[in-house]
Amino acid sequence: MAKYTGPKHRLARKAGVNLIDKTSASLQRRLNITPGVHGAKRKRKLSEFGVQLKEKQKAKTMYQVLEKQFKNMVHTVSAKKGDTGELIIAALETRLDNVVYRLGFAKTRFMARQLVSHGHITVNGKKLNIPSYAVKENDVIALSAKMQKNPQVIKLLEEEKVILPFLEKKGIVGKLARMPKRADVEVPFDTNLIVEYYSR
Repeated sequence: MAKYTGPKHRLARKAGVNLIDKTSASLQRRLNITPGVHGAKRKRKLSEFGVQLKEKQKAKTMYQVLEKQFKNMVHTVSAKKGDTGELIIAALETRLDNVVYRLGFAKTRFMARQLVSHGHITVNGKKLNIPSYAVKENDVIALSAKMQKNPQVIKLLEEEKVILPFLEKKGIVGKLARMPKRADVEVPFDTNLIVEYYSR
């Protein structure tokens, strides 16, 4: 499947928000300057469409979702009962690669995606290598035996990471206790504008 392989900093600078879980001082300093030769020039005010597009791009970049996947996801949740914005966040947050990241098994979502793709994550005891897999309530996510001995992963597990309310974690095992709600997570994009973008 296609994926972005270029400089990660460029993604954050394009959005003007740190979407890539990096904390380097150089990135923080350059966030307000878009990439390219003319990045430092004054920006033009975005149209209504441009604002909606930017919010959609932020969400796609943050969760590493391709356009076709993202569009299908929005249309699917729009057909369900409930707050569409909240359902979008729930769908993104329950992606397997994101759950692995939220549980602290990986430092970034890029690393989490790699762990899943390389078969180092199990769901309910079975190896699963699909980053976009939709984790269901009470699904148990764990690290493979090989990854439990990985020095980088061991170091991450020793760090105290705040576990979000919809997740439970004990050592190398985590569980989706319930579906995520909008109030559970802070996201740098407006889901209402995303819904408006796809409602055109």
